[in-house]
Amino acid sequence: MNTPITAIPLPASAPLLSRTGWATFCVTLIVICAVAPVLNLWVPAGSMFHLSDYGVGLVGRIMCYAICALAMDLIWGFTGILSLGHGLFFALGGYAMGMYLMRQIGLDGNYKSALPDFMVFLDWKELPWHWTFSDSFVATLFLIIAVPGLVAFVFGYFAFRSRIKGVYFSIITQAMTFAAMLLFFRNETGFGGNNGFTDFKRILDIPIATQEMRMTLFVLTGLTLLGFFLLARWLITTKFGRVLQAVRDAESRVMFSGYNPLGYKLTIWTISAMMCGVAGALYVPQVGIINPSEMSPANSIEIAIWAAVGGRATLIGPILGAFIVSGAKSWLTVAYPEFWLYFLGALFIGVTLFLPQGVMGLVGRILSRKKGERA
Repeated sequence: MNTPITAIPLPASAPLLSRTGWATFCVTLIVICAVAPVLNLWVPAGSMFHLSDYGVGLVGRIMCYAICALAMDLIWGFTGILSLGHGLFFALGGYAMGMYLMRQIGLDGNYKSALPDFMVFLDWKELPWHWTFSDSFVATLFLIIAVPGLVAFVFGYFAFRSRIKGVYFSIITQAMTFAAMLLFFRNETGFGGNNGFTDFKRILDIPIATQEMRMTLFVLTGLTLLGFFLLARWLITTKFGRVLQAVRDAESRVMFSGYNPLGYKLTIWTISAMMCGVAGALYVPQVGIINPSEMSPANSIEIAIWAAVGGRATLIGPILGAFIVSGAKSWLTVAYPEFWLYFLGALFIGVTLFLPQGVMGLVGRILSRKKGERA
């Protein structure tokens, strides 16, 4: 006699955000889209409530960093892949945007030529082939996503197929970004050499060095950060996200269960790289320059530090980590520039030893303790 098979009910999918989470999200959205523009554009400069142009630029840059930290959390916090080369993808997106901004200069450059100034200085007669679509904003938007994504896909495919993991994977990602930095330093590559791209004039034929444009870029960056946060939150609440966390915890068991980790790891790795590319593209018009130093190994290590300080596998933690570390860096590099690197190293060591779950882990323990006292 056959025993009937009883179906095992699957757990209900978690909501995208809790009620408190949605409330916080909406408040943040209002601050970015309404409060900050009002404080910067309409509140007089002498008022204590005025948001300075410097503050707008600083927060805008940190939000770009926060996107990178969020991307790092997807691969390190939820998949267990520590990358020390994400600065490459950030810079590739920045260079794609920088090429478009250089073409937007037109005849307003120092040499009054249709070619970028550095090409005229090097006696180039025409644009190289990889600048073909740099005058199109639509093509630039595509390249901002496609170039980092393609590089990440090709690299990730061979690395994950070879089952390279752990510290070995971290080392080769850092070697990759260092090799790219050396390549972009060469003048013959057509990326401006060690000076990179700068002196931007316009974007979409609109002057870039205006208060209104700075605030527009600020709002776009904030909306992009919030959008990527929702995307990341949705990804980890799906079956795809649960498999990623299983790969992080016990990849061999995942393979034994019939899943091929290659596709999952490659997909999240590529998505993470494209997020960094978008962050780099938003970063460049706000700081006004892009050069190979953005690919330095130290920059990629900083991205990992943001995620570690904020708390891995929390999504909101790495965003907070980016604000905490970058905010401290902005202050310390002015007040105590010779001590900044010591502070960064001490911070990373301290978090590793005393706060392995980062700031969010500390907050969670404090809240749990308070709940226990009330009970």
